[in-house]
Formats: sequence, structure tokens, C-alpha cells
Amino acid sequence: MKTFLSLTTLAAAVSPVVHAQVAVWGQCGGIGFTGSTVCASGSTCTEMNAYYSQCLPSTNTGTTTVVGTTTTATTTSTAPPSSSGTCANRTKFKFFGVNQSGAEFGTGVVPGKWGTDFTFPAPSSIDFFVGKGFNFFRVPFMMERLVPPAGGITGPFSSAYLANLTATIQYITVTKGAFAALDPHNFMIYNGAAISNTAQFQQFWTNLAGQFKSNSKVIFDVMNEPNGIPASTAFALNQAAINGIRASGATSQLILVEGTSWTGAWTWVSSGNSAVFGAIKDPNNNTAIEMHQYLDSDGSGTNAACVSSTIGAERLAAATSWLQANNLKGFLGEIGAGNNAQCITAVSGALCAMQQSGVWIGASWWAAGPWWPATYFTSIEPPNGLSVAQVLPQALMPYL
Repeated sequence: MKTFLSLTTLAAAVSPVVHAQVAVWGQCGGIGFTGSTVCASGSTCTEMNAYYSQCLPSTNTGTTTVVGTTTTATTTSTAPPSSSGTCANRTKFKFFGVNQSGAEFGTGVVPGKWGTDFTFPAPSSIDFFVGKGFNFFRVPFMMERLVPPAGGITGPFSSAYLANLTATIQYITVTKGAFAALDPHNFMIYNGAAISNTAQFQQFWTNLAGQFKSNSKVIFDVMNEPNGIPASTAFALNQAAINGIRASGATSQLILVEGTSWTGAWTWVSSGNSAVFGAIKDPNNNTAIEMHQYLDSDGSGTNAACVSSTIGAERLAAATSWLQANNLKGFLGEIGAGNNAQCITAVSGALCAMQQSGVWIGASWWAAGPWWPATYFTSIEPPNGLSVAQVLPQALMPYL
């Protein structure tokens, strides 16, 4: 699982590069951007929209090069591995895509500066995945930047941060026609303290959902990976959020709720989540249980080695049975594993089991994002993220 420390460390590791010379595909401008505008040799700073300019290759030579502002990437599709034919009697996901990380980076600096401490997803990255057939993007953001601590969790929004977040959501949902999940990536912590006041949390979500209530392709992800709190507390906060979202007038959108213990699928029963989340209520009956699952030994997503080639399906089995027994839908908001044969088989097995279950409506890979370092083994940021060459065509695309 990701932590505030890991995101802060990664942002610090890549920020000096942004200041000096922006690498190909990196951000080089936009309203509010304070980083370097000088692109590396062989690339040109190109305006994608008013809020985002990106260093694009000066000459389009590869099969993954993006052409223009909204044109999808031109790629040669890789045929699904022959093993995908063994996943019979399955139903395609309604939502399938990737996390677009960046706006939650630099957690040690509030509010921070765009282009220095945090960034927003690259439109060309979104183009790439839509061009492949994916239709879902989870967009993490940092609550303290959206609702500054001076005004508290129910206070006014930062107009600049909201504008940039909205531009990203609009690009995904309106320009590209895909679904976008708003993800407060705070682990149920705000301004250094655990969120515990259900009325305030409900009001936060009433305020935020009200900004997007007319956009049916927006999905509300209540809170990323609550942890260190009882399952009953996580449930009460999620239920309050549902109530607030619906009270805002956002009645058509899907809501995703997450449990305690990092909302792990493999700990869904042992954490106590299974004992309380069956009672979740939505007057519009459009809520799904979001879980996360990594396939390394401790389930943290920090090791490229998978436990076995079957660990994916095994770690989801109990959660799947619980969803079926409670007549609920599930969504795997994060899945990640190493770029090796054993992990590719394990991820494929997990997705196959999900599509055969009748209860999982979607999944998203962790993660795309322009600031992941080249060594980050689950990076799927095009064109050269380590998950692009093999995991994408072999483990993910067969399940589109």
C-alpha cells in the first residue's frame, strides 16, 4: 500500500529534474505551473490545454507517440496471450482503467506548488489509454490542497487547485468520454489528524459532489485506504459521505466506499470490514465496495516479486464470496504487481476470476502518472513505464 512517506519521497526525488530540464512527456507549463519550461533535447513544450503543457517528441517516430492535443495515441495492438482463451464464461468489466497519480504528491508541503511539489495527469497519457480501449481513470488528489486547513474540512475550496482538478476531470469525461473517479488520497487523515466527525465529512462531500453533480461520468471515491481505525468508524464515515453526495443533488453517479486496513481484499474479513459494510445504504442504489490488492508477500505493493502465479485469484476469493453473499458489487480500485512472468499470470488470474464472479464491476491498475521514476515497477505511464511493455498487453488488455 502507498503511504504519505513514499509519495513525499518520490516527489522529492523527481522534483529537481522538473526544475532543471523537463524530460520527454513531462509537464512544462500551464496556468499556475511553477516548474521548468525547458524541454529536453528532441522535444517541444506543447500546450495541451490552458492548464497543461507537455514536452512532446519533436519527431513522431515510435508507435506510442501522441499526435496533437486530443488525438489518441497511435499504437499497434498486441495480441492477447494465448492463455486468455482459458478464461471462459466471463463478463467484461463496466469500468476498466488506471490510476492517474500526481496531484497527491508532495504530502509534506501544503499547499505546495504545481510543477514543484505536485502535478496533474498528462492529457497524452489519458489519450493513450482511451486509445487502447480503457474507459476509467482514478484521479487521486490531496484534501489539504483542495480545502486548505485555514478553513477546515468544510471550508471554501482553493480556486486554483479546484480549477486544475476540474480541468483534468473534464478532459477525461467530456473530451475523451471516459469515467473519472475523484479520489481524496488522504487515508482518512486531514491536517495531521484522523477524520472522525461524520457531520463534517458529510458536508465536505456535499460541497465537493455539488461541483460535479451534473456530470454523470464522474464517480465519487469516498476516501483512499482508511487505516488505523475500527471498521465501524470507517463504515460510519462512508455512510455519511453517501448521504452528503446524494444530498448535493448528485443522484446518477456511482459511489465507491472503502474499508479500514487499507481496504485490502485479502483482509476484508479479518479486518472486520465484512461484519459492517453489508449494511451500507444508498437511496439511489448505485454504490460499490472498493478494495485494493497487491500480490507481493505482505500485500504492500513494494516488491516486484509475487508470492505465486495463482496468488491474485486466491487473495480475492474470500472477498468475492462476501460480495456474492451480501448481493453487493465490488470494484478493485488498485492492483499492482511486478513486470515478470509469474506476476503477469497472477494478475491475469485475478482479473479472470473477477470477470467470472458476477460481482466485480471494474478494476484499475496502480499507476500512471508523469512523475513516477523510471525504476518504479508498477508504473504504466506511457511510453516507457515498466508495466507498459508486458503487463499492459499480456495481463490487462485481454480483459477489456
